[in-house]
Order: sequence, then C-alpha cells, then structure tokens
Amino acid sequence: MATGTKIRTFFEGAWHDEDVAVMRAADHGSWVGSTVFDGARWFDGRAPDLDLHCARVNRSAEALMLTPTMESADIVEAIHEGLKAYDPSDAVYIRPMYWGLDGDASGIVPKPDATGFAICLEAIPMADPSTSITLGRTRFRRPVIEDNVVNAKAGCLYPNNARMLAEVRKRGFQNALVADAMGNVAESATANVFMVKDGVVFTPIPNGTFLSGITRARHMSNMRADGMEVIEKVLTFEDFEDADEVFLSGNMMKVTPVSGFEDTSYQVGPVTRRAREMYWDWAASHG
Repeated sequence: MATGTKIRTFFEGAWHDEDVAVMRAADHGSWVGSTVFDGARWFDGRAPDLDLHCARVNRSAEALMLTPTMESADIVEAIHEGLKAYDPSDAVYIRPMYWGLDGDASGIVPKPDATGFAICLEAIPMADPSTSITLGRTRFRRPVIEDNVVNAKAGCLYPNNARMLAEVRKRGFQNALVADAMGNVAESATANVFMVKDGVVFTPIPNGTFLSGITRARHMSNMRADGMEVIEKVLTFEDFEDADEVFLSGNMMKVTPVSGFEDTSYQVGPVTRRAREMYWDWAASHG
C-alpha cells in the first residue's frame, strides 16, 4: 500500500528504486499476520531518534516470536544509505519491517531464524503547522497483553485502529479518542495524546494497553526541560472535556493540534505551539 511517492525498498541486502514485492503467498506473515514494523521520519535533512526506532523494531519482532536478522545499528546505517537518493527538501517516512517466512508443524508459531526483512522509504510531506483535527468517541477499545501483542508495533493491531477511525469518520470526526480495557483514555486511534489544564500537561500513564511512543517521550523530556509540569496519570473522557488544549504525539507528524472532542472545542494554545517549536529545535541539533 503506497501512501507516498519516490518509494525506495531495501530488500535482500540492496536498495531498489521502486516499490518492490517482498512477500510470497505462503510466507507466514502473509497468511497468519506475523508482521511488525516501525516508523521514523527524515525531514530538514535530519532523522531524529532513528536509532531508537530501529531498536524498537527488533524488540517488536521478538515480541511476535520472530528472530531479528539485522542489528539495529546496521538498520540505521542502511537507512542513511537509502536516504542519499532524496532531496534535502523531501520529508520521508522510514519503515523497517520484519515478517515470518515459515511456521512450525502447526503452521501458527513462526520458526526461529525464518524471518523476512525490508525497509521502505516514502516521500510524505509533514503536515502544515496550522493543521488541526477533531476527535470522537468509539466503542472499540485498546487490547491488553493477555489478548494481543500490545508490546509490539505489530500489523495485526491495526485492523482495530481502522475500525475506530471508520466509526468516528461516519460521524464527521477525523480521529478517535480511545479507551483502554478499564474505560479510561489510552490514546487516539493513531497516536499518543496529551491534554493541558491550567498550564499543566497531562498524558495517560502507560498501563500496557498502548505503546508509549518514542516521540511521546521526546516531547515529555523537552517540555520538562523547558520548565513545564508534565504528569502521567489515569485520565477520563471527562478530563478531556474539561481540558484547555489537546494535541496528539506521533512519529508521522510529531505534533497534531486537536480543535475539538465531540461537543467540546479547543483553541490551538501556547503549550501545543511550544511543544512543536521545541521538537523542531531539538531535531535540528540531534537528527
């Protein structure tokens, strides 16, 4: 599924200037869904936290009982080689991925040391800083470790995300604010979430139902270094109805302001704007 342009693929040790077919019909990942990936970004000639994303894709593979085939540092090196083909003005989505090739006698458990690997690069612009979205509630919830692999960035989790988005879009919202198994706010359908009340920043405490993102951690570090109070805690939907500002935090766009949640409207406030400014300043010196 191509969502961008100028696609390049790293497969079987080499870069290709096209969207290469990398999976076979009988691959374990094709029919049992043993796929994991990670997403990083290259923009303004920088790839911030790329090493952390490449380390996480290997952890995700292990969580799905797949054997990683590349050291994370080697994935970083391969990505930097692939990025040389892009113009510095391009913004690129970076996606390393693993999938199972063969299963055991049951066909269900992936065989050790039978893992496919590829990297996909796609030119996808960063969102305009003025872009904001609205959130709606969904009946679908985040799973827990006992019934799904929430400790991995796994492809099998995304059909649930798609159900959330499809449901709220029918009611005119662009994304969903999603509950965990206990009914408290976990994140959105696609990214972690922050809210601001009286100048204090709050975000749901990681409880094993969602990935506590790399970009989320970067924002928390930046805001605390800037003197802001940032609190991880259990948050309810009522807390978000009472918030002054809300923004999403994800790799794809880094900061996405939220202008409304159901019947509640928000201004794109000073904390949201400052979080974005600090991230770009940090990335300029750490990419």
